[in-house]
Amino acid sequence: MIVNVEQITTKGASTLAVKFGFLGIYGLLVGIITAVLGFDGPGVRGFNFLNHTLSELGTYGDSSLAVVLNGGLFFGSLSVVLYCLSSLAHLRSPWESCFFICLALTFLALASMGLFPLNVYHLHVFGLKCFFYLGSLSAILHLCLIGFGQSQFSRWTGLLALIVLCSMMTFLYAPQLQLGLTEGDRPFYQEMVMQLPRPRLWWPALLEWIGLGSLLTWTSVLLFSQLRTKLRS
Repeated sequence: MIVNVEQITTKGASTLAVKFGFLGIYGLLVGIITAVLGFDGPGVRGFNFLNHTLSELGTYGDSSLAVVLNGGLFFGSLSVVLYCLSSLAHLRSPWESCFFICLALTFLALASMGLFPLNVYHLHVFGLKCFFYLGSLSAILHLCLIGFGQSQFSRWTGLLALIVLCSMMTFLYAPQLQLGLTEGDRPFYQEMVMQLPRPRLWWPALLEWIGLGSLLTWTSVLLFSQLRTKLRS
């Protein structure tokens, strides 16, 4: 009887953690979508994902809804961090713990971008840089877990992890190919304050959105997969 009660309690706690993850993703999306719809940057009409960055949405003085975006980034990301940390008690191997800790750090870096917007340039750029490096490492760890049969998630999540890895690594290392994508081939994360006018297709902005979008999609699929597993057990 005691064992059954403990199992029910553990299952309930784990399901609650997944719900915190969904709440975090919802908060992130609400903040981003609201800021995009209400964007009124200087000298431009409407938001363009091809040449405007996430960082600009949260810049005080340039974006009227910057506080909504930054609040969504901060509180939404912290909710996902709480999901990751709460999941540590229900994992089957220490390698899975490494993955969830790294994913928690990834969203903690995203939260720091909301706490320190582009107005605080150096801290914001540091958070952005950490976000892409930690996101890449999270994808690598997930692919390793699947490859060695240590993952509780389906193999299909590995495809999304591969997309996250490719997009984030491209953001980090494409400038080193010396293709003239930025002035002086500077890293993309240092290009967030480039003045207008810009190219119609501005690679730092596009790859930032692809990296963020793929990470949120991947995390959502992980949450759905984990929730379905908990409901079946």
